[in-house]
Amino acid sequence: MEWNVIGHEWAARLLQQHIANGEARHAYLFTGPSGIGRRTLALRFAQALNCANPPAPGLPCGACRACQQIERQQHTDLAVVQAERVGGDLKIDAVRELQRSLSLAPYESRYRIALLPRFHEANANAQNALLKTLEEAPGHVILLLTADSAEDLLPTITSRCEVMRLRPQPLATVAGALQAQWGAPPEEARMLAHFSAGCLGTAVRLHQQPELLEKRRAWLDDLWELLGEDYLARFAWAEKHTVFKGKARTDREAMRENLHDAYRTWLSFWRDVMLRSAGAQAALVNIDIEERVQAAAVQTGLETARRQAVALEKGLARLNSANLQLLTETLLMDWPRISS
Repeated sequence: MEWNVIGHEWAARLLQQHIANGEARHAYLFTGPSGIGRRTLALRFAQALNCANPPAPGLPCGACRACQQIERQQHTDLAVVQAERVGGDLKIDAVRELQRSLSLAPYESRYRIALLPRFHEANANAQNALLKTLEEAPGHVILLLTADSAEDLLPTITSRCEVMRLRPQPLATVAGALQAQWGAPPEEARMLAHFSAGCLGTAVRLHQQPELLEKRRAWLDDLWELLGEDYLARFAWAEKHTVFKGKARTDREAMRENLHDAYRTWLSFWRDVMLRSAGAQAALVNIDIEERVQAAAVQTGLETARRQAVALEKGLARLNSANLQLLTETLLMDWPRISS
């Protein structure tokens, strides 16, 4: 078994060399947008570190008990610590519990490995709590963090990690992989490559879960309708999607997750509008609504689109702490009026 990663072969080669040369670092940070393959690469590295029968130095066999259990994230020497949901909040108690487990010797492998996906969701206290482990990690411990960007973490965290910056792949690469490995028809593969912005993991999820495509289109249709509405209609939309008085906690969390998806989808729209307003030749994400993107670009302009994108980025960062209704109303109030 090779590392079996698509588009990040350079990173796999580098990590393989670290193992083969006995130079594995005590902490790695894999950065890049969601769905780009951060977790997959980290798990392959964990397999290579603890493989019982490596075919070559730094290569996992993929067949031994350790490789298979790590693939399922069920190995006794692998701890996975993350926020309960995407867009959630990783708190200090989870990090402290992880530190206690890392103080123990490995049960059956060479290393105890801690995988911390989406570590940008860790609050400041949780990040500070991890610093001691990063500074004084035992020789048998390797920490693998993933985040959207190194800049989303405290500088003291980033400076103590080997940073692996993963980039989106060419759309043709993503489309080709979808056809060859997941059997997607050519036109579907082409569209999903655009929708994923070159992130293969996202494209695969969209291919395997068509309901995600339906939700995406629903958020985009809502956006386009709201751009033609007045403040009252926008306030009504915000109330419908944010007020959870009397509902169970699980209902409130589901509502927060839906808003997270809506904000991210809207952000992709405004980024497309920025590209068209600037006359850039880069490929659009929302290629299926190119006419709407072009109309918005003509009627708003680069600065307005940029302002909406920045507001949505800030909104995503505040979803866990802000009043959802007020946050959403403020975002929608600032949207321009666009005629269809």
